[in-house]
Amino acid sequence: MYPHAIARPWRAPRLGVATLGAALSATLLTIAAASLGAQSRSDSAKVAAKADSVRSVEGVLVRAIRANEQAPISQTTIGRAAITQRHFGQDVPMLLMNAAPSITSHTETGTSWGYSYLRLRGIDQTRINITLDGVPLNDMEDQVLYFANLADLMSNVQSVQVQRGVGTSTAGTASFAGSVNFETMPVARADAGGDVQLQMGSFGAQRVSASFNSGLTDSKFAVYGRASALRTNGYRDHSGVLGRSAFVGAGWFGARDVVKLTTLVGLLADTLSYTGATLDELRENRRYNPLQPDERDKFGQQMVSLAYTRALQNGGSASTTVYRNSASGNYDYIALPDRYRFNLAHTWYGVTSAYNVERGALRMNTGINANTYQRAHRGYFQPSTTLYDNTGHKQDASAFAKLSLDAGKARWFADLQGRYATFRYQPDANAGIDARSIDWMFFNPKAGVTYQLATGLSTYASYGITSREPARNDLFAGDDDLNSGNVADYGDFTRVKPESVRDAELGLTWSRATMDVSTNLYSMDFRNDIARIGAPTASGSILRRNVGNSYRRGIEVDASYRGIRRVLLAGNASWSQNRIAQFTDSSRGTPVVRRNVTPLLTPAFISSHRIEVSPTNRFMLSVEGRYQSAAYLDNTSSADRVLPDYYTLDASARATLGRYALTVRGANLGDTQKFASGAVSGSGTVRYFVLPARALFATVSAEF
Repeated sequence: MYPHAIARPWRAPRLGVATLGAALSATLLTIAAASLGAQSRSDSAKVAAKADSVRSVEGVLVRAIRANEQAPISQTTIGRAAITQRHFGQDVPMLLMNAAPSITSHTETGTSWGYSYLRLRGIDQTRINITLDGVPLNDMEDQVLYFANLADLMSNVQSVQVQRGVGTSTAGTASFAGSVNFETMPVARADAGGDVQLQMGSFGAQRVSASFNSGLTDSKFAVYGRASALRTNGYRDHSGVLGRSAFVGAGWFGARDVVKLTTLVGLLADTLSYTGATLDELRENRRYNPLQPDERDKFGQQMVSLAYTRALQNGGSASTTVYRNSASGNYDYIALPDRYRFNLAHTWYGVTSAYNVERGALRMNTGINANTYQRAHRGYFQPSTTLYDNTGHKQDASAFAKLSLDAGKARWFADLQGRYATFRYQPDANAGIDARSIDWMFFNPKAGVTYQLATGLSTYASYGITSREPARNDLFAGDDDLNSGNVADYGDFTRVKPESVRDAELGLTWSRATMDVSTNLYSMDFRNDIARIGAPTASGSILRRNVGNSYRRGIEVDASYRGIRRVLLAGNASWSQNRIAQFTDSSRGTPVVRRNVTPLLTPAFISSHRIEVSPTNRFMLSVEGRYQSAAYLDNTSSADRVLPDYYTLDASARATLGRYALTVRGANLGDTQKFASGAVSGSGTVRYFVLPARALFATVSAEF
């Protein structure tokens, strides 16, 4: 068995970094050349109006999958201004954690950079749909995205919407716990310009980022690009991270037509730290990392898409995007004296299309998406002995139709999605077993209503059903190769059934000149929830099995207040009760019936609160705190397997002078000596991942 259940993406060694640097330099020179045709200052008003017009066409696909403010969906949208305030190059889950309710996250390194993981309402990242400009990003086999592959991604994001619950239909893997969809920076802008950011901080943190946009030229072309590089030594022993990324968006923007090319490239290299430390180990050395210093991880990921969008005469719009997503790399596993290396490489092609129309009180969004994917899995006994070479193939196709109708003070909403997925496993030529496959068909209906109670005050209610197929890791219990020696342990692919959720949401939103408040109640009832509760296999894996019935119920609040001049008060909180009714736990060998237990890593209370003070237009100070209550580390509700509660305090100060800015950020200022997450191994050992330690970061930026 290899230690990491899901493919670990990688950055390039020195040659890859040098090659990327040369490519980025060439790209920025091309971008600069494109700006030479930009309009003169006297035409700026006309260009600005044109940019605003084409930008609405540019975002058609994003609008098709996002929920608008009147939709009966529990949602939080984080705009560019808030992203700028919070972002200092940290991995995406670490930024989102305090920006929206019911989100928890942790990193492996004990800093805010490197491999990080996101949970929504206590549900893991493989059950969260993630898209970029409407293009799905979740790996199709294991239904996960490693944000660490795309270093400094948030520098290229205009806004991000987090939908909690089943949300609205989208492209790609099931929106089971919710969805996170990113809208990239607009390409069509009024003026040419760019920025440079230089950052240094604790634990050897360094980041450099530079962007350039051409503005909308006389020939209707526009280009935006950014290159970023970051590194840190990590807080934990030998947990350094090196990341590189490049983003380029280029397009032709006609009066009704837009053709846009988007390219995103990421490279990641780190020393592995995916295993936590026991309490005894942490008492001796809080930075302890049980993995070997020469266990390395190297992955690269690339996404390219080409979109055509047309604004139709009837007021509607249509958009079609073709895309390619790929990732490849390797990581080491050392069980002294033996040394192993595992390689993964996937390539994935897809098309997604949307049609939006508005006729009076009726609005309609329809869309389709189809993907074909394959990933090679290779294991080696170092230096050169091949252990296996197998391939997973997956295809899926989906279609949705969303309708909303205004009737008096009510807006009625319906959303119907059909989805088909198939998985085929091609074993190694020497595995001694035949290829096998399985397919699934799902129908995911959702409906709701939003009612306007008064000016600025509305309520909503919705109910939806979503189903999700097992991931490859669920079928293989986290193992990487299926062969004659272990096939009896794992059984047929039908051993693990698809899981489903019935989600009811009831919310209230209140908006005034000085205050915005949104609050919602939710009840998510699960059938056949997939968990590590099966018997141990010969290799030490714990079989995934279906739990049966479980639920998650709670209340979420998100609020901001601007009634004090130059002061912003904001925060969010969530309270929840979460239970698994009953299941038979065979993970320790002897079956044990467990009743009314709490799902793992699901804290009952989470709160984030923030105050921003701007005594002048050139200076801003913010302080942000977070409290997270205790949670269990497995599904047994055992008192000796608890993640303790914690409180952290962060602060930042920003001073601007014309085009220049200096930002200083302090993280975990109280140096809280607790843990962000943890896990229980197959042998029953409890291990923890420490919270990011107290750190200081300084960023100098300049716009041009």
